[in-house]
Amino acid sequence: MMALVLTIAAQAQTETIDTAQFVAVYDYECRTQDAEGQSVTDKMQVVVQVGGTVLKSMPRSVYRLRDESEKADVMADYQEAYLHMPTVWTGYPEGQATVREFIFPHEYEGSERLRVGEQSSGMQTPDITWKLSDDTLTVCGYLCQQATATYRGVEWRVWYTEEIPSSAGPWRLRGLPGLIVEAESEAHTFCLTELQQERGAITAPEQRPDVHRMRYAKLLKHKNDIYGNRQYAKNPLYYVPDLNGSITDMSVFNHNGQQLLFANGGHPLLTKAHVYQPLELE
Repeated sequence: MMALVLTIAAQAQTETIDTAQFVAVYDYECRTQDAEGQSVTDKMQVVVQVGGTVLKSMPRSVYRLRDESEKADVMADYQEAYLHMPTVWTGYPEGQATVREFIFPHEYEGSERLRVGEQSSGMQTPDITWKLSDDTLTVCGYLCQQATATYRGVEWRVWYTEEIPSSAGPWRLRGLPGLIVEAESEAHTFCLTELQQERGAITAPEQRPDVHRMRYAKLLKHKNDIYGNRQYAKNPLYYVPDLNGSITDMSVFNHNGQQLLFANGGHPLLTKAHVYQPLELE
């Protein structure tokens, strides 16, 4: 099954749009509840390629497909599906952000213009109104300063370090005078765990005719409407009227007695889920 996924990725048409100056790896946690209301914490890793003009933030599994030296972790890939983390290109196309993610049974792409502020470290920064603080803290061995902001309806507190002169951060958080090392909201936490000095290619979204493209505002509403429905945690596929007809292929992977389902080109197919905690509300 994983060999099939790698083959599909290799055959897809990709375009190099920038070169990474370094790669930042973050542990991401989401605090939520299961279908019975019990508290759970879902975890995954987010990888950010930091280029001269483009940031590409993605789940670890997406990054792994372009780095065949990494061994597949099928269970980790399956657990990513609980967290709904998209791949985000900031600065591609120029002056825009592009978001790509899979919402069964389709892959979607949304784009929007960046609300651009001043230049920082050679990269256009979005209009996130950060409030800088004099508070300092050593995080992951870096001397950091605190900043706060409300971004797309969610309040964030972050720690950034000027020891790494980059305005980058995980997901869509960015625009400070140093790399974001840790970011926390009520339900979400990102924490830097690794820096890799690599100059690998940053690739554009694969150009495939089956991808549903739209304005990002429309994609966000579609995503929040589906995952935010109270039925979702108990029945993650409640919104698919013809489930059997929507599955083009199916693979089953047995992991410690648990059956993991993958469908439509190797995408995890959840039979249970957790209460959705959106990263953005607007």
